[in-house]
Amino acid sequence: MKTLQVELAERSYPIYIGTDLLSQKELLTKHIKRQEVLIVTNETIAPLYLDKVSALLTEFKCDSVVLPDGESYKTLEVMNHIFDKLLSEQFSRQVTLIALGGGVIGDMTGFAAACYQRGVPFIQIPTTLLSQVDSSVGGKTAVNHALGKNMIGAFYQPQCVVADTNTLNTLDDRQLASGLAEVIKYGLINDLDFFEWLEKNISALKQRDSQALAYAIERSCQDKADIVAKDETEQDVRALLNLGHTFGHAIETGMGYGNWLHGEAIATGMLMAADLSARQDWMSADEVSRIADLFLAAGLPVQSPQEMSAEKFLSLMSVDKKVQDGVIRLVLLKGIGKAIISDDYDVEKLQETLVAFQEKQ
Repeated sequence: MKTLQVELAERSYPIYIGTDLLSQKELLTKHIKRQEVLIVTNETIAPLYLDKVSALLTEFKCDSVVLPDGESYKTLEVMNHIFDKLLSEQFSRQVTLIALGGGVIGDMTGFAAACYQRGVPFIQIPTTLLSQVDSSVGGKTAVNHALGKNMIGAFYQPQCVVADTNTLNTLDDRQLASGLAEVIKYGLINDLDFFEWLEKNISALKQRDSQALAYAIERSCQDKADIVAKDETEQDVRALLNLGHTFGHAIETGMGYGNWLHGEAIATGMLMAADLSARQDWMSADEVSRIADLFLAAGLPVQSPQEMSAEKFLSLMSVDKKVQDGVIRLVLLKGIGKAIISDDYDVEKLQETLVAFQEKQ
């Protein structure tokens, strides 16, 4: 087992990464301060892991709530089921919520924990690659709105993150590829060595080589923890973690939540950001090709959906948390491993990128 630390003063917490962690009772229970626990999971994960986690918590008053599975259910209405359970079973503000599932469950559980009686502790047990390397770490919690992804939420840190890599054995290939998009993101942002390692080891990751996966998860979590420690609430460098997300969130919203997986949309979004960066002469066409080749090797899309016109992209991108004073701020690249936050790009070049990706169809 590897243990990383997210350094946030009194809100610091560990990330545990390893195999068979869901059999280690003390690893979980030492982060539960009181006697009440509510496990939040979904219909896919519950048959696989709910009993296993519940068996670790027999000394607590423990209950569970099982939500429908999918990005389309990441809403205030569905999150209200968590509050219904908490209130109907008379859970106090001493309860600890446990998020058992992927990024949707982690985001909704964390947001519910931030809201219930003005804040109760929660623990992340991510069961997908995407949630293990990204969404479970850093305290971003949210639900979607019909007009924009993750527009209603809060920064709220967990007590710990327990990433059992054994759970990836039950992940389908499409979900695994979706997680690899966020792994590749760390290399693109500020870790050229990691990007080059990924180019050499993408086949091993696709084949679920345990050592390769463990290394990729650890390296990704360390890269993210370092950035979050510098900028918890995304006032500065943490925004770099949004590389491709303004484009990608537009795809997710425009196509209907869940039709494109988050990682699929973000991969295309990162390639669009790279394309715009090349049009600005900030990086070479060869570097853009390297990025596209790695996404293709990971099993990810490199084209935007046919239904997404340039006009639709711009309309949806304008409803984004990174818009300031009416200007869309984008995370772009000055080369692989050199991300920047910029509103100083040529708007006509952005239009060219949007049109070019539509014409690829």
